[in-house]
Formats: sequence, C-alpha cells, structure tokens
Amino acid sequence: MKKNLFRTTMAAALLLTVATAAAQHSAGGIDAAMLERIRRGYTGTPSQRAARNALASNSIAALAVNAENLAMCDTHFSDRVPTSGITNQKSSGRCWLFTGLNVLRARMIREHDLGEFEFSQNYCSFFDLLEKSNLFLQGILDTRELPLTDRKVEWLLKHPIGDGGQFTGVSNLIMKYGVVPKSAMPETFQSENTAQMARILSLKLREYALELRAAKPARAVARKEEMLTEIYRILVCCLGEPPAEFEWTRYDKSGRKVSTARYTPKSFYDAFIGEQLEQNYVMLMNDPSRPYNKVYEIEYDRHVYDGENWLYINLPIERLKAIAIASIKAQTALYFSCDVGKFLNRTAGTLDLANFDYGSLFGTAFPMDKKARIETFASGSSHAMTLIAVDLDEAGEPKKWMVENSWGPTVGYRGNLILTDEWFDEYMFRLVAERRFVPEEVLKLLDEEPVLLPPWDPMFAAEE
Repeated sequence: MKKNLFRTTMAAALLLTVATAAAQHSAGGIDAAMLERIRRGYTGTPSQRAARNALASNSIAALAVNAENLAMCDTHFSDRVPTSGITNQKSSGRCWLFTGLNVLRARMIREHDLGEFEFSQNYCSFFDLLEKSNLFLQGILDTRELPLTDRKVEWLLKHPIGDGGQFTGVSNLIMKYGVVPKSAMPETFQSENTAQMARILSLKLREYALELRAAKPARAVARKEEMLTEIYRILVCCLGEPPAEFEWTRYDKSGRKVSTARYTPKSFYDAFIGEQLEQNYVMLMNDPSRPYNKVYEIEYDRHVYDGENWLYINLPIERLKAIAIASIKAQTALYFSCDVGKFLNRTAGTLDLANFDYGSLFGTAFPMDKKARIETFASGSSHAMTLIAVDLDEAGEPKKWMVENSWGPTVGYRGNLILTDEWFDEYMFRLVAERRFVPEEVLKLLDEEPVLLPPWDPMFAAEE
C-alpha cells in the first residue's frame, strides 16, 4: 500500500514537473497569437514588394550598392611609401606573412635601389607549418594530464594547424630561419592552394596527439621528434625543400647587374635587412571593448613554441593614427589588419561606410558601434595588409588611407585598397610599428604585467 502510494506521489510530482517545464517553454516560444502579430510586420507595401522581388534573383550586396557613392574617390595621397609590384597569396591564408614580408620588401627596394622584388613566401611558409606542428604537439604534451574535455585541450585539437597567423610569426620565423628571394624557393600548387594540405596535416597531428597523450613520458619526447620528421617529409612533398644555400644576382631598378654572390638564408637577411625584428616592432590594437592603455597577451597565439605570444598595447584610435602618420611620413610601411569584408567594393578597391546601404534595402537600421560589434562577434580582425599611404588635409588630419593588398594586381585599385578615415575608425584593429614611431609613454606600458587572454578569445582568430 505504501509502495503504491509512493509511486502515485512520484508520478504526480513528475507530471507536475513536466507540466511546469512545458508551461515555461511555452511562455518563451512562438505561439499562434504571437505569430499572427509577427506576420503583421510585412504589410506588402510597394517598397516591400519591390525589395522582395529584387532579392528573389539578386545578391544582397548588389542591391545594397549605394549609387550615390559609385564615383571613384580621389587617388591622390599627400604621403606615400614607395613600393613596387603587387603580390598574390592565391587560395591561401597567408596574408599575415605576405604583409610582413611586404613591409620588409618596401624597405629593401628603397635602400638597395631594386626594381620589383619579392621574398619567398613559400620558404617562410614551410618553416611556419613545421613550427606550428611542433607548437601543437608540445602543447599536447604540456596538457596531457588534463582531460580531453578540458577547454584548452579542446581548443588545441580543434586548431592543430593552419596557414593563418599574425606578426609574431613573421618576426620569430625570420629571426630563426632567415629569408630567401622568391627565385630560390618559388611557389607550388600546394603553397598557393593550402586547404587540402592543411586537412592532411591536421588529420596526422590529431592522430599523433592521441598517441602522445597515451605515451610514457620517457618515450614521448623522442616520439615527438619522429612525428616531426614525418611532418617535414610531407611538407617537402607539398612545398619543396628549403634551400640551405643559394646564389642570387642583384640588379638595380634600371636592370643593371650589381653583384652575384652565394648566401645562406640567414646571411641574405643580414646582408639586405639586418634588423632585429623581435625587438624593434611594437604591436598595437584598437579594441574599445577593453580598457585602453593596457597590455594584453594571448596564450598560444604564436607560431613558434619557444617564440613570443601575440602581445599588444590597446590604444584609442587617434593614438594609432598618429603613429601610422609618423611612420608613413618617414617612408616606412606598416603591418595593418582589419575587418576587410565590411563595406568593401572589390572592383573599385574602396573601403567606405557609404559603399552599401543595407538599411534602405531592408527598411531598418544597423546602429551597433565598434564596441558592440566586437562584443557580439559581429566584427573582428580578419585580414592583414601593408599600410603605405595617407592623405592629410590642410590641418594635418587624415582624410583617407591606402593599403597594399596581397590579392594580385587586378583586385581593387591597382592591387591596393583605399579606405576612408571613417572606415578606418570602425573596422581597423591592429597595427605593427617600429619603436621609433611610438611615443615613450606608450612604450613604458610594455613594462607592465600583461593581462593574459585565452587562445579562444574572439578578437584573436588568425588573419588569413
């Protein structure tokens, strides 16, 4: 009797719980009455029907083009860094590498009176992927005591390798491995089309990760080296073997031979650049979602295990502009990254808030500011380019900027993109400048203990 009463009581309690949960769920759902009210939002006015008809067979971007802004903007710039030639990363995520090498390329062309010249992006890519493989495998060893469900372990396994990155990859890799001219290690199909290679490497690295987590500590270190040997072999098959030594003939911009000599990658860098990259550049950010005048470091956001994490100073946008202007006036290009997909007219090569009028097309407004877009994952840095020009008005205030892109010479304005100063405010995020252009009071902030951010922070996805 007591057992039956207990069962009846428990059943009643369960039914009450289910009914309560259903009521709560129903209260947050779309019921028939709410749906009827929602339906009244479309009234079939002529403008609504016109938008609906147009959207049925055209892209949103094509219909949102602002016809009042189609005229090409003025292409004059008051201050410009001399450059020569446009690079093309093809179907790869190496914008960060092309940008960093283009900053150095502009300097080498200027200082050594060269014509068009490119460093081998493929050479640096090779060692980037090898170092990232080691970074991943060592990260697996460092976290082997944590469960697979730990967020850091999950992050590692979700991102074993890729060809995206940021400036510390440029500085750490070049200081460790040097550079070579493009003729010494040209591009291959796989270097220009990296998706399949990345999938193969990722699959292999995840396989190795499980093995290392199960291996005895005494065996794990030696086994990691064997794994990297296999990764190296795969990379040679895909990208070619990096030269240990090569011959290069230097010509001036008029095509006259200057010299022929043999170099190693390190001696070539020392002969023509010779700069200590890791000490001479400061990484800056404009992120209004976090306090300004503070230093931030992102864990695991590096390319080389024994290299540097991405460490930056967060500054108001006007401080970044002043640093950029000082650098350009001194004919020194800068590493620059932004949310390039927003309001981009690829044909004209302009980044302008007035390029597209989405509000009029849909009869609504999009009022979020930069801080709100960052906090809601609506915007973030996605692409790196080389900042080479600014146009200043009579008061010395910027009107527009120009970046050298790495999408080839036929995309944009002669391979470059022109951005309005208003667009710069809203969608520019990162700048890397030489220390000589950064005010002393800003440099002193680097003495502070940085705020450590996790690798999955949304603002620090790899630039591609």
